[in-house]
Amino acid sequence: MSTAPKMNKTIVEELPADMVELAGLIAALPAQHRLAIEPVLNRVTESTKRRRRILNLVQDALAQLRLDMKYLVFDLEATRRERDVARQELEEGTNRGEE
Repeated sequence: MSTAPKMNKTIVEELPADMVELAGLIAALPAQHRLAIEPVLNRVTESTKRRRRILNLVQDALAQLRLDMKYLVFDLEATRRERDVARQELEEGTNRGEE
């Protein structure tokens, strides 16, 4: 019977080094102790992966929000420039009508 950790490569890449080290140490324990601890380790591993996925989603959402804000500011500035030009043309037209 093998005592190698039951974690595949993708799970190891998602976990902090301390978690991987802990999993390796638990895998080296005698079966009776390992069987008692592995369910808790699995729950902690799943919650850690879930938190990391949530963090990645939040970071992606923030990046998209920043980009959207840049587009909005650009659009606002363009609209203001257009307004100022239209206002200036209107004022020039009004002044010419008075002459």
